[in-house]
This record gives sequence, C-alpha cells and structure tokens, in this order.
Amino acid sequence: MPDVFELLSNLLTQFALGLGRLVGALAVFLVGYIIAKIVYQILKKVLVKIGIDRIGSKLQKIELVSKADLNILLSEVLAKLFYYVLLLIFGVAAAEVLGMPAVSILMVDILNYVPYLISALIVFVIGVLIADFVRNIVKTACKSLNIPAGNFIATFVFYFLFLTVAMSALAQAQIDTAFITQNLSIILAGIVAAFAIGYGLASRDLMANYLASFYSKKRVKIGDK
Repeated sequence: MPDVFELLSNLLTQFALGLGRLVGALAVFLVGYIIAKIVYQILKKVLVKIGIDRIGSKLQKIELVSKADLNILLSEVLAKLFYYVLLLIFGVAAAEVLGMPAVSILMVDILNYVPYLISALIVFVIGVLIADFVRNIVKTACKSLNIPAGNFIATFVFYFLFLTVAMSALAQAQIDTAFITQNLSIILAGIVAAFAIGYGLASRDLMANYLASFYSKKRVKIGDK
C-alpha cells in the first residue's frame, strides 16, 4: 500500500509541476502577444508617418504588380513582420518554460533566418524599382530614336533585370538557385538568339538600303544615271 500512495503522490507532483509550467508558458505567451500587438500598432503608425508607403505606391505603378492586382502597404508588411518576430521570441521563452527544447530550437532557427528574409525582401524591392526605372529609360531612348520595337525591347530589358533581381533575392534568402539559374540562362540565350535572328532577317532589306545609301551618298547625286 505505501508504494501505491507514493506512486500517486509522485503522479500528483508531476501533474502539479506540468500544470504550473503550462500556466507559466501561457502567461509568458499572453504577455508577449499583448506586447507584440502594442508594438505592431505603434510601429505601423510611425512607418505611415515617415511615408514608407510611398515606395509601395511606386511598386503599384509597375505593370507587373498592377496586373497582379496586389495592394502593397509596406507599413503593414514591416509592422506585421516585426509582430511575428516578437511572437516567435516569446514563443521560444514559453517553450523553455514548458521544458520543450526541440520546439525552442526550431523557433530559434526560424528567428535566425528572419534577417536573411528581410535582406532578400529589401534586395527584391529595390531591384524591381531599378528594373522599372531602366525600362522607362530604354523606352524613352527608343522612342527618341524612332525605333519601332521600343516597347518590346524595354519590356525585355525589364524582365531580364527582374529575373536577375529575383535570383539575387533568392540567393540572399539562402535558397539554392543553381538549377534555376542554369535553366534560365539557357532559356534567355534561346530568346535572345531567336530575337536576333528574327529581327536580323526581318530588317535585312532595310539595312541593305541604309548601307547602300551610306556608301553611295558621296558618289551618286540626284539626276545621275
């Protein structure tokens, strides 16, 4: 009988300890949730006041984004990202209180990955804005030079830069892009070759006339036979 009472006593003790840890972990996570909510609201208001959403409005004007019908508010995105980071931090603390090292290690690994994700996001946003800026420059230059395929060339340049930026952002996020890069290189080389051959064949007569006029303008005059 004493062994039975001792066993019950140990079970009740373990249950009380587990219940205490559970209550403590819930309290830690609840406090963290409240703090994360407050920080989220404050950070969002600060980001709106400093005008960071103007970058999002510039992204909205890009044809690729506008066609996707995406409503980008950088203040909301950054504030939410910071909110989830705080939740993860308090989640790690709650897992430590519960005595669950596997869960806390997993959350720590996720937290360590967040800086790579943020840097990849920054590279992607800046790169897309630069690609759109270069497209407008190429489009304007082709228009001033009366090049008929100006829109096509500008769009090709934009998507080429966009893919380059996307690959750079994925590499910044510690994602292996070797296979994707190799296949994209083959596809882009094929597109460039096809465009060069097609445009060259289509403009062969036009270039022949230009070259003939260039070489004969000092030798042949109007009225000569």
